[in-house]
Amino acid sequence: MTFSFKQLAVFEAIAKTGNVSQAADELALTQSATSMALMQLEKSLGKPLFERKSKRMALTTWGHWLRPKCKTILHDINQIEASFAEQQILNGDIRVAVSQTAAEHIFPSVIKNIDADYPQLRIALSVKNSEQVIEGIRNYQYDLGVIEGNCDDSQIAQQIWCRDHLMIVASKNHPYARFKRVSLSQLEQAEWVLREQGSGIRAIFEEAIEGHLDQLNVRREFEQIRVIKSLVASGTYLSCLPYFDVKHAIENGNLIELKVPALNMRRSMTFIWRADAIDNPLRDCIKSESLRWIKSMQIEPVNS
Repeated sequence: MTFSFKQLAVFEAIAKTGNVSQAADELALTQSATSMALMQLEKSLGKPLFERKSKRMALTTWGHWLRPKCKTILHDINQIEASFAEQQILNGDIRVAVSQTAAEHIFPSVIKNIDADYPQLRIALSVKNSEQVIEGIRNYQYDLGVIEGNCDDSQIAQQIWCRDHLMIVASKNHPYARFKRVSLSQLEQAEWVLREQGSGIRAIFEEAIEGHLDQLNVRREFEQIRVIKSLVASGTYLSCLPYFDVKHAIENGNLIELKVPALNMRRSMTFIWRADAIDNPLRDCIKSESLRWIKSMQIEPVNS
């Protein structure tokens, strides 16, 4: 049994793009050369690695088995080439997906520090809700993710990064703004604007109210936290949003935090990656730098 590094690179590119033509473009090969390399690899291994589904190439069971092992080999080759070219050990590209709160309030400063210390580490950042981040990690779309809450998928490894909490907020002109405490029955009578289904914020809020509130009057759902804050600040809605997102609005008086003692909405921000992924110094670097920055800013860290 013999196969080449080129054939493994072709296999990984097709697995990532789901398309022979796109894989060929990524590898700077012709489409025929890409198809030939895949055919030779499948012939050498004696197993089909892909099946066609509509216009996409889908991994077979054998393809799923091979992919993490292939990624290990290709990663090691890249590290060898980089080291012997006298480049920094921490160099290359890494794909990271983070939830909205982390993307807006935490991760830009982390990236700034990484850019200063590791200029050859290139981060491709995507902003998704927690459900989309998990799906992207599961499908090899990203190398590292940050979600709000935890993940119970056995394919996903995770490490808590930091903790904060969610708040019930209203405009300063809302009838509830003058109350020292708000009851659960009053929450049921209010109109709400919330994050969309699939977001970590929405999941934590619904878990907190389960068994306490029978019916919630949700008038609108949005992906953008800024839209929700604007609607709450200028209208008669309530919402549930993270401390990071409403801190300044509360300090300047645009929003009021409603005290609801019956609800506990503490949450964690969590790093996730595929459990079968290879050791990746770029991923470890981002995690360690992120933890260091959190502690330096006196944000509630993982051990609180």
